[in-house]
Formats: sequence, C-alpha cells, structure tokens
Amino acid sequence: MAYIGNTDADRRIMLDRLGLSSVDDLFTDIPAEHRFPELELPPAQTELELLRDIESLAAQNAAGSGMLSFVGAGVYRHFIPAIVSYLSGRGEFATAYTPYQAEASQGTVQTIFEYQSMVADLLGMDVVNASHYDGSTAVAEAAIMAVRSTRGRSRVVLSGTLHPEYIQVTRTYLKPQGIAIDVVDPPEAAGATGPTSESLLAAIGDDTACLIVQNPDFLGRYVDLRGFADEVHARGALLVVHVDPIATALFTSPGALGADIVTGEGQPLGIPLSYGGPYLGIFAARKELVRKMPGRLAGQTTDTTGARGFVLTLNTREQHIRRDKATSNICTNQGLMALRATIYLAAMGPKGLTEAARLCYQNAHHAARLLAQIPGCSVLPGATSPGAAPADVFFKEFVLRTPVPAADVIERAADAGVIPGLALDRYYPKRTHEILIAVTEAYSRADIERLADAVRDAVTKSADAPARKEAVR
Repeated sequence: MAYIGNTDADRRIMLDRLGLSSVDDLFTDIPAEHRFPELELPPAQTELELLRDIESLAAQNAAGSGMLSFVGAGVYRHFIPAIVSYLSGRGEFATAYTPYQAEASQGTVQTIFEYQSMVADLLGMDVVNASHYDGSTAVAEAAIMAVRSTRGRSRVVLSGTLHPEYIQVTRTYLKPQGIAIDVVDPPEAAGATGPTSESLLAAIGDDTACLIVQNPDFLGRYVDLRGFADEVHARGALLVVHVDPIATALFTSPGALGADIVTGEGQPLGIPLSYGGPYLGIFAARKELVRKMPGRLAGQTTDTTGARGFVLTLNTREQHIRRDKATSNICTNQGLMALRATIYLAAMGPKGLTEAARLCYQNAHHAARLLAQIPGCSVLPGATSPGAAPADVFFKEFVLRTPVPAADVIERAADAGVIPGLALDRYYPKRTHEILIAVTEAYSRADIERLADAVRDAVTKSADAPARKEAVR
C-alpha cells in the first residue's frame, strides 16, 4: 500500500489482536460475489492524459456562471458581498478546527457566539446552537428533540409541503429510533396546494410530540401562522417551523408567532451554491428547551482579571459526556459556514437584509406576472393554510403551470442559456406540467424579462413540435 505506512509486521500484530489470519477475513460478512467486483476501469493513464480526460468531461457540464438559472428548491442564488469570502478565507479561520479547548480557540468560539446572537435576533428565538450540517438534518434533529422534550410522545407530524428531501432525511434519522412519522397531504396531484390547517391539527394525537411546517413552504408560499401555535400547544405538541432566513427579515419572526423550535437552511446567508454543499443547518429553540438541544452553545463570560472571554456553555455530544446522556451525534458545527453567515449578516445589517428580502418578494411577483401572460401558462395560487393568508402571497418561489410538459420547456429554454426552474415531477411524478421557479434579489429586470422570453419561446416550440412531426409523417 503506497499511501499507508503500516509494515507487514504492523499488520500482523493488528490481525493477531483481532484473532484473524489475514486481511481478507475482515470482509467475510460480505458475500463473496460482491467483495472484489470488476470495476471496468480504462487502462492506466499518465497524469497529463488523465487531466485532459477530466477536463473534457467537465466541459460537458453547463457552468452556473454561464447560464441564467432560476432553480431554487432549497438552495438559492443570492448576492454575497465580497467581504464574506475575503474574511472567511483568512488562514486563521479556514484552517481552524472544532473548538474542543475553548481557551485555545477564543477567535472561533467568539464567531460562534456572534453567529448565535445574530441568528437568535433574526428568528426571534431565545437560543441558537452552533449549527448543523444543513437544513434537512436540522429538521430531523428538531423532531428528535421534540420527542425528548415531550415524555411519552413518540410520533411526529410533518406537513406535506415540507421539502421532500427533508422528509426523506427525517425518515432516515427517526426510523432506527422507533419514532413514527405522519406526513399530511403531500401535494402530489397536479395543482395540489397541500394540507389545510384543519387537516394538520386533526393529525395531532395524544402521542404526537410535534408538528413540523415549512414557511415559506416548499412551493414558495407564505403560510400565515398567527394563532396556530396556540392550537398546536392546546393538543400537547410542540410547533417546529422551518424557515428561509432571508424571509424572516420581511415577515413576522417565527419566535413571535409562538414557534417552540425553529430550523432553517443557512445557505442564503452568504454561502455559494457549491454543487450541493457544505451548507449550514440553523437550529433555534425556546430557552425552556435548551437542555434538550443538540450540538454546542457558545457563551460570553469574564476571566479572573475581568477580561471578556468566550466558552462552550453547553456541549451535548457523546464525546463530551456519557454516551447514554448525549442528545445528538452532530460531529461538526459547520463552523466555517456559520462564520460566512455571521460576516454576511454583519455586512448587510438590518436595513440591507430587509432590502434583499423585499427585492426577492418584488422580483418573484414581477416574474410571475410576466409568465402568467404567456398563453396557456398560469401561476398557482399562494398558501391558504394554516391561516388565511391572501392567495397571492409567496416569497421568492412560485409554481408555473405550462400547457406542455415542464421537462420540454426546461430543455428548450436551456438551449437559449436559461434554466427556468425545477420540474416538479422530480418529487411529484404526477406534476408533469409544473415548474418551481425561484427569483431572488440577485436578478435584474432584464434577467426576468429574459426568463419570460425563454419560457414563451420554449412553450411555443414545444406546442408546435407534435404538429411538425405529424406533417413530416
């Protein structure tokens, strides 16, 4: 083994300790026919040849910077001030590791403290932890925390308009722990809008630990939660709200609406798309639940001389305390991503963040108006549950119904350098004529007009295609 320093003698000692005669014995649990499959790799290449092949493969992909993309579905193109990458890329931040020893990691612990403080203010919540892997894992951990916090309750209810991938991740987390999941009215049918407030509340039983809703929901619609927390609490359950952190600068904070636990995907806060990560899981709760929170909490204190210092106030990982007392196995706090979010929030400030949120709202509605003028196209109505929000209230995403298959529209528009959005049949197979479109503050009016033109041309060409094919026959 060229890259492992163990000698034959070292391996022999390890095998003897394990009571094995060879390394092959380590793999006896794997069926013999699957142990050493033929990988069908091409012949070995020189480094130069390999680089050429990789570059040619990479060239087949459409670069995000070269396409005008309106794909969202949980990850968005937002403006990121240059200072975010500059400061977070400094060596003392980029090379820092998890602060096991706070006395040796004051800079890192302070940035975590600042992150927690700003996000708590943004969400209107008492306590924010040092973050999770991403939004999906934060939702799953919230469900587990709710079960821990409501003794005797071992079921969670999820709104069907929660991100489908979050539902999948939550199932993966909860199944081994014996926690049951009810998903209420997923919007699988064409034009479906998801559960009503009545159906969500009706799903809460005596064994329900929490109800989890997303706001804005997966389809982009704002949900009016005024008074809804009281209804959930009256049934003995906790309310978990998953939010877009940018939206909280424009709408009433989830804390003010009575949420017990708040989660979010922090990617909009200064984190680039990065082909799927790393991202940032936001996790907040009321102070009464702090002892049940996963992850870490950083706190501010003073040393023996009275100087300000920072400490890890609460550590609930199994590495810090007895395994049977641990509340989570979150093994990283995504510190560098939390730092980016901290710098972003500081650079934007309350005024800048509110302006970004307002532009998201206005740009999305402007795009919806233009697209709705295309013959055969329509924009789905906004949220009607749990509260009575106006039908046209959506934040930065909306669903466009097309007279031809959405996949055809997206493919033809991409030929013109525009990706209109995400075809909803990726998650809901029956919704073949609907596109989820995301528009943020990063898009200009010219970009939005280009989107409308590309969709109009794509719809026209797709509608004409069958007639042309028939004429050729």
